[in-house]
Amino acid sequence: MSEDRFAFIIHPIDVRRDVSRKYPALRHLPTWLIELLSIFCPPLYISKISGVRSNANGRELEGWFVACPLSARLMLSLPPEFVFRKIIQSGRLAERLGARILGLGAFTSVVGDGGISIARALSIPVTTGNSYTVAITMHAVRHAARHLKVDLHEATVAVVGASGSIGSVCASLLAPDAKRLILVGRNEHALQRVAELSRQAGAADVQTNTEVASVRQAQIVISATNALQAVLRSEDLHPGAIICDVARPCDVARQVSEDRPDVVFIEGGVVEVPGDVDFGFDFGAPPGMAYACMAETMALALEGRYESFTLGKRLEPAQVAAIDKIAARHGFKLGGLRNLQQTVSGSEFAAGAAGASPGRQHEKVAVGAADYILES
Repeated sequence: MSEDRFAFIIHPIDVRRDVSRKYPALRHLPTWLIELLSIFCPPLYISKISGVRSNANGRELEGWFVACPLSARLMLSLPPEFVFRKIIQSGRLAERLGARILGLGAFTSVVGDGGISIARALSIPVTTGNSYTVAITMHAVRHAARHLKVDLHEATVAVVGASGSIGSVCASLLAPDAKRLILVGRNEHALQRVAELSRQAGAADVQTNTEVASVRQAQIVISATNALQAVLRSEDLHPGAIICDVARPCDVARQVSEDRPDVVFIEGGVVEVPGDVDFGFDFGAPPGMAYACMAETMALALEGRYESFTLGKRLEPAQVAAIDKIAARHGFKLGGLRNLQQTVSGSEFAAGAAGASPGRQHEKVAVGAADYILES
């Protein structure tokens, strides 16, 4: 057994779809019944992960997926004490399996205090993975803007969910480059704090707004909320806009793909994993890829940094830069381009770029598959 071991907690987002990936027979049950059963279900061993290998030092990892059975809706609606108990039980299963560090996936990193209480209850370090998620989001946005010939210095950029831990850091990191920032969220007072931080980071023009429709002014949109329903609709989007939807469930309504062929979608957050990784389970990403929050956990293990790296509701740009450097050293990088869950060739992406000029339609492009970046 390798000395470098990790575990990652997953849980259902789309209840029937995600549960049936492990238990196909349950796809025939109604969602309400699956959720009812999950309240009484203990944490679950899902699969063993092997084949992760560092490009820098050759170290290999082994790990495990463990599942907290609660859906996103239940995590937000059940008493916090009950939800914490379920997540901590999942962490203790990871400890028994031999993990030396634990990653919190999706809403397990959102409820409560952003993993701090969970880390205190366990004997192994815990990370939410949000720092590397921000790093990969920045790479994805800049990558798409470059290929679609959108000059950030002349663009209006909107961050939806800007008062959340990840949205606020995205705003700060984009502040020196964007011509104008529009910060969108539910709490005007919290938005003003983020606006001030963005100005300190170099933003020349910052506006705040509690109405999602304000993103229509933006050529680039990063959406990072914890909403259970879509918040961005066809009428909200600027012609030819680049939309980086990094929330799960998705912030962009499904109908947008049909109504707005001019809009470029970046489903940010999928990372190519070094080595010949076998996750032993189809969790929704392409073969050889992982979500950025998972990749942060793996990168820390390959680095031998068994510590609680990203916890709490406030992220620092220095954390983002540090994990980005660590991950790159070991061989993690932005995942391939995808269009409607299929890999997109370079020529197809170039065709999308050519069509990005005003008045023309272009291919809908995705960089990877969506990760969990959530407003809190």
